[in-house]
Amino acid sequence: MIHPKTEVRYIDEEKGYGLFATRPIPQGTITWILDKLDREIEPSEMERYDEQYQEILLKYSYRNNKGNYIFCWDNGRYINHSFNSNCCLTPYNFEIAVRDIEAGEELTDDYGYLNIIEPFAARPEGQTRTVVYPDDLLRYAELWDTKIAAAFPRILQLEQALWKFLPQETLDTAVAILKGKQEMLSIRTCFYDKDSVN
Repeated sequence: MIHPKTEVRYIDEEKGYGLFATRPIPQGTITWILDKLDREIEPSEMERYDEQYQEILLKYSYRNNKGNYIFCWDNGRYINHSFNSNCCLTPYNFEIAVRDIEAGEELTDDYGYLNIIEPFAARPEGQTRTVVYPDDLLRYAELWDTKIAAAFPRILQLEQALWKFLPQETLDTAVAILKGKQEMLSIRTCFYDKDSVN
């Protein structure tokens, strides 16, 4: 489920549509959660779909650390890639704003942490990275962990529109981390290692 203070807008022919903030979204805001309406599709199920359906699912889903496809039911599927993303996936099935997002600004993810299947060249953004690779989680986990760690302490200081949709176990874990009773997992744990999954 995507944050309610967002809307889909057309960008251009190349990117298509994107998701934009309708109000300021402060750093530390939970911007997306995996909820009960999102679909988790195993590879064996994906293979049974016609090619047209596979194409849609591959375009609008990401893979979790089990190699299953997560298909978002709502506008969360319109979040585009950026090498300087303002949102970041956490190991707890929710995303967080890793910096303040202004009203009218596009919400973005770095697709490098979404277990993509094939590398792709992205729009240049003045950085050394120009291609997103399937194993980027192994290369850049420390960078993303640092961004998450800077934003995570603000979770309880902010109004969280999606808080009520988080499973109790996730809420308990987040509170335990914020109180220093539990260590935060690395985003590296989100990596799908096809050689280690049965």
